[in-house]
Amino acid sequence: MERGAGKLPPRPMIRAFFVEFVFPLLLFLFLRSVVRNLIQGYRGRVQPQPQPFARQAPKVPAGGELKKDPVCGTYVSTAASVTRTVGGQVMYFCSEECRDKYKVA
Repeated sequence: MERGAGKLPPRPMIRAFFVEFVFPLLLFLFLRSVVRNLIQGYRGRVQPQPQPFARQAPKVPAGGELKKDPVCGTYVSTAASVTRTVGGQVMYFCSEECRDKYKVA
């Protein structure tokens, strides 16, 4: 097969494509990742990244009395419950959402 007669592209064209396009693109991507890592490393030393808030379970004594949540029916410890006084009676709820859903009849 002849080169340059329309069948195969000439080799200098392929070489020029790699030299003028592919290698500069790869070099650009490499340098961009290096610079990005340097900048992130610098930011990490200057200002520490905020840690996500770790929610701790409330300290509840073992044992105790259990009350039934009137909204969802879950039994909850009186020490760990959310309370609401309705008509002079203390109601115990498993969460603030259940307390807010409770409707006085």
